Amino acid sequence: MPGLLIGYARCSTDGQDLTAQRTALAEMGVAAARIYVDHGLTGTNRDRPGLREAMAACREGDTLVVTKLDRLARSLPDARAILEELTLRQVRLSLGGSVHDPTDPVGRLLFNVLAMVAEFEADLIRMRTREGMKIAKAKGHLRGKPPKLSRTQEAHLVELLAEGRHSTAEIGELFGVSRATVYRAQQRATARAQAVAGERTGAGRR
Repeated sequence: MPGLLIGYARCSTDGQDLTAQRTALAEMGVAAARIYVDHGLTGTNRDRPGLREAMAACREGDTLVVTKLDRLARSLPDARAILEELTLRQVRLSLGGSVHDPTDPVGRLLFNVLAMVAEFEADLIRMRTREGMKIAKAKGHLRGKPPKLSRTQEAHLVELLAEGRHSTAEIGELFGVSRATVYRAQQRATARAQAVAGERTGAGRR
């Protein structure tokens, strides 16, 4: 009796669509009820609930099916860990329709080569992203988040806090910011006051 086909699909962000992967898995013979998915998790994140469920569903003689290796793993150590688990359980792996038997030396070699390529591609993407950010920053196109309060607004906020007539929550609601933002504004004001006091003390001693 041939084993079952267990499908796995993953996307890195919640906004991405898994329809293409689901369709491809269905075309490779995987039943919709046997497709396990992960949303918003990268391939380098080993703690993936959908992947755990897919691996748990596999039995000896079954085949784990993914559309591409980078949907399963994006690092060599992770790919090897998955391969070892599949080998121990005698589960085959299908990558885009090409079946690799982890118990076969040639199958293991091919899988490891593919894993190295996937890791190399992931490293290239990270490197290009960092380079792009450096160039954008150098050109002034990349800036940090704008402050939630202007200097005048922050000064007014601190004054209201000092009066003590309003709670932190009320002041936050008045300015449309969180309590954490109110606390940080207060801390900055305190730090500035302490710095000014220190400078005056130092000047007096001279």
